[in-house]
Order: sequence, then C-alpha cells, then structure tokens
Amino acid sequence: MKKIYHILLPLFMLFPALSLAANMEQSILDDEFDDEEIIEIADPLEPINRAFFGFNDILYSYALKPVAKAVRYIPEPARIALKNFVSNLTTPIRFINSLLQGKFSDAGTEGGRFAINSIIGILGLFDPAREMDIYKKDEDSGQTLGYYGVGQGFYLVIPFIGPSSLRDSIGLVANYYMDPLSLLSPERDYYIAQTGIIINEVSLDKDTYESIKKEQLDPYLFIRDAYAQHRQGKVEE
Repeated sequence: MKKIYHILLPLFMLFPALSLAANMEQSILDDEFDDEEIIEIADPLEPINRAFFGFNDILYSYALKPVAKAVRYIPEPARIALKNFVSNLTTPIRFINSLLQGKFSDAGTEGGRFAINSIIGILGLFDPAREMDIYKKDEDSGQTLGYYGVGQGFYLVIPFIGPSSLRDSIGLVANYYMDPLSLLSPERDYYIAQTGIIINEVSLDKDTYESIKKEQLDPYLFIRDAYAQHRQGKVEE
C-alpha cells in the first residue's frame, strides 16, 4: 500500500489544476481543429469524471487563481525567468522520450538547448536558444507510449491534476522518475516546489480556463474532446 502511495502521490502533483488552466488548455486553443477529424475518446467513467471536474473547478477558482492573481504583482520578467528555469531543469523528460521514440535529432536539440540555456542563459533563467531558432521539443512518456501504438484508453479527470487518459496517467508516473525535481528530499520539498511552479504558471496564463467556461455550453465536453485531439496530435508529430 505504501508503494502505491508513493507512485500515485507524485502523479497528483505533476499536472494539477494548472494543466487545466494554463499550459495544456492554451495549447488546445492554439491547435487548429478540423471538424472532420475529431478524435473521440471513450468516457465510461463520465459521472465520476464530471464530479472530479467540478472539484478541480472549485479548487482552481477559489484557491489557485486568487493566489496566482496576487503573484502577478511580481514583475512578469521574473516570473518568465522562473518558468524558463523549470523548463530547462526538466530537459531530461523531453530528452529521454525523444531518444525512446528514435527522434535522435530532437534529442540533440534538447541537449543543445540545455547547454546553451544553462551557460549563456544563466542556469536556464533565460532562453537564448530560442533566439537562435532552437526550439523546445515537447515530448513526454504518454507520447512515447502512443508512439509505440498504445491507444489513449479511456478518459480520466483526476483530482488536482485535471484531464488525462489511462495511457497518459501511466506516462505521468514515468515522467516523475525522469524529473530532476523528484530528487528533492525530503519529499515535502518536491510538493512545495511544484506548488510554486503551478502558481507561477497560472499567474502567466491569460485566463484561458475562464474563457472556456464563458464560451462553452459544456466546458467538460469541450475539454475532453480537445484533450483527446490535442494528445493525438502530439503523438503524430
């Protein structure tokens, strides 16, 4: 039981409500959808998923977002620098998964970005590699499983995490063990660091989640379908 706890608990902090609010959904909105190519995902747990969706919504609206708004008083360049630092630190996740997918060029790009940003970018606080047109290769373990033919399985909404799938949930556990932050000890420090990262990310978000809630009749369905489409697109890249 203790082993299961240690596997699941990190997972609950990797893509918290932030995923719902900032990164993933912004990427979803940035995607160009073709109505004739909608990717569907099974949702046999929809009643439970909707309950967890409501829980995450309350958590985001009444806890995470108010704190993030207060953090916005910190100058944006400082918050972007923190985001860059974290992105640089988590290079191993993208590097290893690029290798596992046989994308050696992408792995080389990630290695090069890490070297440039660590040295010229002062430990990753800045992103001079991007200015050199060396862009981040967004790869994770869920995408690696998809690359080898593992389907998304069924849709999941996980408390504190947000939208996922059976395949991506397994991938999140693998991501955790590739994340240098997981080496923080005691384990409490990892969660404190993740909480700070989440708040910073939400502070930089342009109220994406609020826009979805305002514009969509059923935000749950929109996010579910968009998530499936988005992740399928990432696997096919």
